[in-house]
Amino acid sequence: MKWTLGYFLIAFGVALIATPIVFWTLKKFRAKQEILHYVEWHKSKSGTPTMGGWIFILPIAVLAPFVLSAKTPLVNIAVIASLCYGILGFLDDYLKIRKEDNLGLRAYQKIIGQGGIAILVGVFYYLANPDGRIFVPFFNITWDIGFWILPLTVFVLVATTNAVNLTDGVDGLAGSVSLCFLAFLGFIIGLAPAEESGTLITICAIACGALLCYLLFNTNKAKIFMGDTGSLFLGGLVATLSMFSLNGFFIPLLGVMFVLSAATDVIQVAYFKFTKRRTGTGKRIFLMAPFHHHLEKKGWQEARIVALYCTVTIVVGVICVLTLI
Repeated sequence: MKWTLGYFLIAFGVALIATPIVFWTLKKFRAKQEILHYVEWHKSKSGTPTMGGWIFILPIAVLAPFVLSAKTPLVNIAVIASLCYGILGFLDDYLKIRKEDNLGLRAYQKIIGQGGIAILVGVFYYLANPDGRIFVPFFNITWDIGFWILPLTVFVLVATTNAVNLTDGVDGLAGSVSLCFLAFLGFIIGLAPAEESGTLITICAIACGALLCYLLFNTNKAKIFMGDTGSLFLGGLVATLSMFSLNGFFIPLLGVMFVLSAATDVIQVAYFKFTKRRTGTGKRIFLMAPFHHHLEKKGWQEARIVALYCTVTIVVGVICVLTLI
């Protein structure tokens, strides 16, 4: 416990040191966020430095070698895979900055990149866990699904990285929800130990410390955005740490607000296309998707939206922990 808290504080400190370096670098290379034309109420944020995800990625990359070893292959892959997702997001952000618009990689290019990483991780995890062991919440049993652990891992990684990416649309939202998620995931891993659980918990603590520092500069009004660099990295970290600790089925529970972001976006697009084919005029269920933009259209302040998402995540997290005690 002392070492875990120690790494949490060290990660916060490393992130604090990295912050001015990241700010200086992003300003030097004019890494500024362009705002989509249909989010007109965010126009005042145009020009805010982006790719700020490096503030929490760097502490994890710096501290990981001190806790990883040949005896922690699962956690090694989790960190490497997350960094790969971060690099994919960096490429997307770089193209946006270079073209000076909010369109970086095309959708199919992102999916190919996300899917490619997910397949490699899925194959590795199947080889490491051929029985396909996974914990079932509330029933508190371990279920052996065999080969199906491979496609499940691929689906979880692709779905989670996209869901976290979609949640990153309001100041402090994706970072705050991810912080709550990883904190409760650490508690759950401690209560339902799996292989490499100690190292998994430590990585959760490092990520929480780094995210806490990042949020000092990302809450409304944000001085920096995480960009796809940060959101894809976080999605990869949330997914891999959950799956490798046998807690993949906790993702739709602890990550219910991530699920809400993805679900409302899919429902909105599907309903619009369906009604357009039927009537010639596309209709919408929400004022705007994902759901946090719907709330903004209803007049909610960004801080209130963040508070709602974090509160729901914390309440669900407490319920999940209580089922294990």
